[in-house]
Amino acid sequence: MRVAMTGANSAVGRAILRCGMGERTKQGAESITFVAAVRSERAAEDVRPLLGKSDTVARISYDNATSLRTAFKDASAVIHLAGILIEGRDSTYEQANVSTTRAVVEAAKQSGVKKIVLVSATGASEASSNRYWKSKAQAEALVRDSGLSYTVLRVPLLLGTGTEGSAALKRNASGRKAKLLGGGRSLQQPLCVDDLARAAILAAQPSVAKNRTLELVGPVSLPESELVKRASRQMGHEVRIGSIPKKLTRCALAIRQLVAGPGFSPDALDVITADTRLDPLPAAKELGIELTGIEEMIKSSIH
Repeated sequence: MRVAMTGANSAVGRAILRCGMGERTKQGAESITFVAAVRSERAAEDVRPLLGKSDTVARISYDNATSLRTAFKDASAVIHLAGILIEGRDSTYEQANVSTTRAVVEAAKQSGVKKIVLVSATGASEASSNRYWKSKAQAEALVRDSGLSYTVLRVPLLLGTGTEGSAALKRNASGRKAKLLGGGRSLQQPLCVDDLARAAILAAQPSVAKNRTLELVGPVSLPESELVKRASRQMGHEVRIGSIPKKLTRCALAIRQLVAGPGFSPDALDVITADTRLDPLPAAKELGIELTGIEEMIKSSIH
């Protein structure tokens, strides 16, 4: 099975390539080959060490339909990972989350791709006033309306090698004191990035979770403060949690956005402090994966 993957140099893309290589080593056969689609030569160089003998790298531009069709040629599935949480001057939610998906869907249809796997976000809703969640839901709608088979994987905070969540957790747990938004009372249900990688590879198969939208979350929901405390204990010390007022921060971000333009925004703030408490079993069962435990996730994040 040949699978094209956009955003291959992201933490999730790298995890998928590592997972794919591990599975092929165990099976002793090239059962799946990847086309790692990236937008720059630097990104291409970054992913090459993770490629198997039959894997290839493709340079793409979401504004260039030909480059996408070339990358997707002979692929049976596309895993679409591109997207942003924090906007920049040249990259809005509409551009990064919606337009890239529209381009991928059109190129997939023209290239004879049979299935699209979209990695989305918990909380995605077209009725949301939050621009990030709304853009994610709009991307989902493009995939569902494509006429192709699909699986949408909605995921929460990701922990594991190379993730921003792990970097933040390690940073907050390393000292004796940590200040968290709202005192760290928001409920997090982190998912191991390697679990997402396995899920995405399985979902690329035609019959797995066909035409399904799954809430793929970790096994435990807990306050962010508790997550930081557990990480600090694994590092051999205790941490005292202080509070950064969320309302004041939200107001300051709104003012900064008006004055300075795109960047960390109230929308992004609401996303990272949203409560997540979902049943982890339905998605894990349907995909046939075993979820990594919270302590193991923490360990992989801080070492």
